[in-house]
Amino acid sequence: MEIQGEVTRRTLLRNTALGTIALASGIDNVFGQRVPGPPNIVFIMADDLGYADVSCYGRPDITTPNIDSLAAKGVRFLQGYANSAVCSATRTALITGRYQYRLPLGLEEPLAGRDVGLPPDHPTLPSLLKKAGYSTTLVGKWHLGALPKFGPLKSGYDHFYGFRGGAVDYYTHANQRDDLWDDDVQVHQMGYLTDMLGGRAVDVVNGYAKSVRPFLISLTRRIGHGKRRGTRRSRTAFAQRAISMTSTEARRRPISA
Repeated sequence: MEIQGEVTRRTLLRNTALGTIALASGIDNVFGQRVPGPPNIVFIMADDLGYADVSCYGRPDITTPNIDSLAAKGVRFLQGYANSAVCSATRTALITGRYQYRLPLGLEEPLAGRDVGLPPDHPTLPSLLKKAGYSTTLVGKWHLGALPKFGPLKSGYDHFYGFRGGAVDYYTHANQRDDLWDDDVQVHQMGYLTDMLGGRAVDVVNGYAKSVRPFLISLTRRIGHGKRRGTRRSRTAFAQRAISMTSTEARRRPISA
């Protein structure tokens, strides 16, 4: 029973819910001002990146100007800790929002030859955002289970461009077998993988920018994991950087390209 002049908990919750829906819909607020819609999300993940592997965190022999610019204009965390020291377990936690050890997938590394993966019916960040009206795309590395049981299109992503295994060669896009995919179709393309993934991500952002729907793009890089192969330009830049360093710094932080 509601007493006149008083606000019950049920009324408060109902009005709060209606207000939240109105704000999320991007309609005018009570002051007649236009409320912005949900934010677009671009999530970039480097594979096995160390804390001091970028220059804005103290690396003297490698320049990362674009990452440094993001840090300067945004937030740079100084006490962030990875939930795991290995690849697939980290991805499991990030995409599900749970401790990776709650799923069999989070206990297995490496995954090669094992029938384990992210269950398609398990809620994920992209699947929940998709229900909220987001468009979702993964560009880069998946490594959370192989077809036909598992895959990014089964776990909330509308589109996928990249590789499904743990790593591929930067030029052949293979690791014992070809592993470059466009959605669920295997493709064969020429190019340096880092540039290809970056180019596709830019194309996806530009495509989504023409739509009124919010979007999530996950750009999960290959670089950092295992053996690295740079372009001639990047190798030259690294060599010049090493020459400009003092011999003490060069011995302390050797270049690998």
